[in-house]
Amino acid sequence: MLIFHNPSHHAHSGRHEMFRGRLVPCHETPARLDFVLAELQRRPMGELRAPGALDRALVERVHAPAYVAFLETAWTDWLALDPDNAGLDVLPSTWPVRGFRTDVVPANFAARVGLYSFDAGSPITAGTWNAAAAGAACAIDAARVVAGGTQRAAMALTRPPGHHAGPDFFGGYCFLNNAALAAQALREAGAARVAVLDVDYHHGNGTQTIFHERADVLTVSIHGDPATEYPFYLGHADERGAGAGLGFNLNLPLPAATGFDTWLAALRHGIEAVARFGADALVVALGVDTFEGDPISHFRLQRADYPRIGAAIAACGLPTVFTLEGGYAVAEIGENVVDVLEGFEA
Repeated sequence: MLIFHNPSHHAHSGRHEMFRGRLVPCHETPARLDFVLAELQRRPMGELRAPGALDRALVERVHAPAYVAFLETAWTDWLALDPDNAGLDVLPSTWPVRGFRTDVVPANFAARVGLYSFDAGSPITAGTWNAAAAGAACAIDAARVVAGGTQRAAMALTRPPGHHAGPDFFGGYCFLNNAALAAQALREAGAARVAVLDVDYHHGNGTQTIFHERADVLTVSIHGDPATEYPFYLGHADERGAGAGLGFNLNLPLPAATGFDTWLAALRHGIEAVARFGADALVVALGVDTFEGDPISHFRLQRADYPRIGAAIAACGLPTVFTLEGGYAVAEIGENVVDVLEGFEA
């Protein structure tokens, strides 16, 4: 397996996120990827490679160009307000809720941050754009390698993660949607139908939104019930897509404390949907925050379960791209991710 890793990921290192009325240290840290890389040194799964230049045009076919431009200049705009802002991260403080206009981009920087975000837990830092852009390049390169037929599978090993980022919004620690970018790259490389299988604890709301009205990309997400679990406002079972995309979105929400047997049944349901769809290629949004020790999630999967997940995905028999999403039990993330890859390759 060819693994594209993000050499710029350390550049994004948020100081704080807002959680239950307090500023707390960010759960999404550079150590997450460092632990995966360390485990790959102990159990090599294939060549590690840095990505090439970002295909900005492809990114702007998935994300709104105005949103991409905002991300690229957000930090310099922040410093332009006050040089002392260099010691602070950008967090939104106001949002355009129902009934407010979103078609006019405000001149005020704080208002622009709110326009393009949906939570106060995803700080923009001095290196956010560089890290997110390099991660997007990893995802696109991984997809193109797989589409070229030289690799059965490839991985975008990157952070910040991506599946919560929508066409024109960030949140959930995500800024550019790596899974969606990989799916788009596979489509443009010749795959008529692509499935995105999201196994992160949290619903892939950004991916669902991006492909909501498209019939060429099936989105499947297994996740915590949005009645109680972040991101709350999408991920219900009755969301099936719209317009041309009606029937091409499958949500499989599960209650807190779900164990592996129930979770595996949902995975098999999702895989059956991928088979019925007739996918030519598969993108797996790989979150391992389903682990029982994860500090912000509530499923009860154990380490021994992750090789079985990889094996089940491999049984799809499809060219596959993995993108790294969540997993906040930092000491165990490397073991769990590599266990999935080993199960896939076995």
